Amino acid sequence: MGELLQDIEQWRLPLGRWVAQFVDWLTETFPAFFEFLTNVLLGAYEALADLFTWPPDVVMILILGVLGLLARGWKFGIGGTAALFLISLLNLWEPAMETLALIVGSVVIATVLAIPVGIAAARSDVVSNAVRPVLDFMQTMPPLVYLIPAIFFFGVGVVPGLIATIVFAMPPGVRLTELGIRQVDQEVVEAGHAFGSSPGEILRQIQIPLARPTIMAGVNQVIMLALSMVVLAGFVGAPGLGQEVLSALSRVEIGPGAEAGLSVVILAIYLDRVTAALGTRSGTSGRLAKLKGRLAKAK
Repeated sequence: MGELLQDIEQWRLPLGRWVAQFVDWLTETFPAFFEFLTNVLLGAYEALADLFTWPPDVVMILILGVLGLLARGWKFGIGGTAALFLISLLNLWEPAMETLALIVGSVVIATVLAIPVGIAAARSDVVSNAVRPVLDFMQTMPPLVYLIPAIFFFGVGVVPGLIATIVFAMPPGVRLTELGIRQVDQEVVEAGHAFGSSPGEILRQIQIPLARPTIMAGVNQVIMLALSMVVLAGFVGAPGLGQEVLSALSRVEIGPGAEAGLSVVILAIYLDRVTAALGTRSGTSGRLAKLKGRLAKAK
């Protein structure tokens, strides 16, 4: 029996070694690319962090409060301002703004990548079938695993946190963009074809406007997943509230951990409500009527 187990062990598939060799090959073959990507992402993050931390706490809180008021009304504006002011009272405003910079940077990049892929998947079954297993892999892989190659390629700091967050948060943006485009009323699309609109015009003037609520729901989910990676990104040296949570965890301090966790929750609720409002500002039926009127005028 022992000899049999030894034989089985000898025939073990060396997948880990193959992956390590492939990663070594990438780093040795494309060092300039990884250095360029590191500089671009680090520069973008530092610019956002400087922008968010440059105004005094009160000024930035008022700006975000007005944004919440415009998006959701006066109740949310006042409540959001009070909640953000609580973060300042906990002396966590600067880490919160560093976290916001990390989220904004990763969400913008993930959205810019996800929406075109989702549109391509909606317009081609071949692309959809090719993308689906990749998205399944990206969503089911444990988030901590993404940090391992990210550290290897980009070292310790904010860049591996950004890369891991982008990869982890991107799938719902692709899926919901594809879903939104596919759910557009085919009668309206056919009417656009009948009036001589090009595929690009139909996409820009009909499909994307009607699919906007679903696309924005995808952006909302991208933000939520990015926030869920904030704490994990702290493990690789990404600044912000994740570092505060990790510090409290390493010292087994419940109080500071609860304060940092509450700050993450406040940011999550604020961003969730604002992005949800952007997706539902005007009703689908209203946009549908406007598009039909626009097509009729074009005729």
